[in-house]
Amino acid sequence: MTSTKPSVQTEQPASATALHVGTSDPLTLIMRNLRQSGIYIAFVVIVALFASLTHGVLLSPGNITNIVLQYSYILVLAIGMVILIIAGHIDLSVGSIVALTGAVSAVLVIQHDQPWWIGVVAAVAVGTAVGAWHGFWVAYVGMPAFIVTLAGMLLFRGLTLQVLNNVSLSPFPATYQKVASGFLNGLIGGQGYDAFTLLIAALAVAGYAVGVFRTRLARIRYEQPVESFPLFVARVLAVAAVVMYFAWQLAHARGLPIVLIILAVLVIAYGLMTKSTVFGRQVYAIGGNLSAAMLSGVKVRKVNFWIFVNMGFLAGIAGVIYSSRSNGAQPAAGNMFELDAIAAAFIGGAAVAGGVGTVVGAMVGGLIMAVMSNGMQLMGVEQATQSVVKGLVLLLAVAFDIYNKRRAGATR
Repeated sequence: MTSTKPSVQTEQPASATALHVGTSDPLTLIMRNLRQSGIYIAFVVIVALFASLTHGVLLSPGNITNIVLQYSYILVLAIGMVILIIAGHIDLSVGSIVALTGAVSAVLVIQHDQPWWIGVVAAVAVGTAVGAWHGFWVAYVGMPAFIVTLAGMLLFRGLTLQVLNNVSLSPFPATYQKVASGFLNGLIGGQGYDAFTLLIAALAVAGYAVGVFRTRLARIRYEQPVESFPLFVARVLAVAAVVMYFAWQLAHARGLPIVLIILAVLVIAYGLMTKSTVFGRQVYAIGGNLSAAMLSGVKVRKVNFWIFVNMGFLAGIAGVIYSSRSNGAQPAAGNMFELDAIAAAFIGGAAVAGGVGTVVGAMVGGLIMAVMSNGMQLMGVEQATQSVVKGLVLLLAVAFDIYNKRRAGATR
């Protein structure tokens, strides 16, 4: 009588499994999440198109620096706007809040000779208070965000005119101007380039690689689909190449812009908040299915209140950046900023009905708008034509969202 040994299957660790699973078909990966994939493909195509049309000027060191400086405040607003849109709301008053916070800062720093940081703190505090005002009416009174913020757009534009007495104030001291126009250059040397900028970029790439690998392991652990390991490596290398090229151009211009550091900190912080915290999941739950969120115990009023406070806080930061960039405060500052921020969120993949969107997607959407605007300016395109093109791009982005929704419904 022969005995048979039972076969023993050893479970491979997730790190080992991560090297062998996933699909190798790029088309399958693109179609699996067409909304996000389409954003990145569109961004690459638009950059390549305008780089060709401007004979490479678009990607020159000086112009890349200018894009960062000129559109940073829109990107800051887009972070708060996409969170509101995910929750099913919108804010039409952010341009007026930018104007009001810049005006308050200018009055304190220019007229009353207060230190530059007093102006910054006051601007952010005023923006946060305005956000709390909106949050109260939306969350606790139950008024639609569209109406509340439309009223706020008129109200805070009028307050801006009163604070400035309908005149412009300038200039800010040099220290205040450095918030949006300053650079970190030469901290650790470099022959003809800024080594510190390259070091920060390399650390950012390393952090990204570790983060996406950990995400891949988590998806495998829960038996969710992932791309094959060679495609995963190719994606990381592609992102690394883009980031390092961008950093190389900055390092050969004026170094690392201070405003880019501010923006990077905000993107990382809010990216983690929306993806890895209970509050972030509750925002998605409210926008995805309000009734289900309430039945699940989500404190909807509290969450809605704080996302408007957050929008005001970010509008205050944007107001500081814009007033620093323009070296003054003007009664008409911030006009149409809300539309640029909304466009960035929708182009970046946010859904009109809420429940869908990412901070990174909003940043890519904002960069698409920035590259198009900068590219058309370099080509000498008239402002009227630029507005037409931006409007069409926004329309196509929303149409693409509707197509995705219908395609997803048809496959169920």
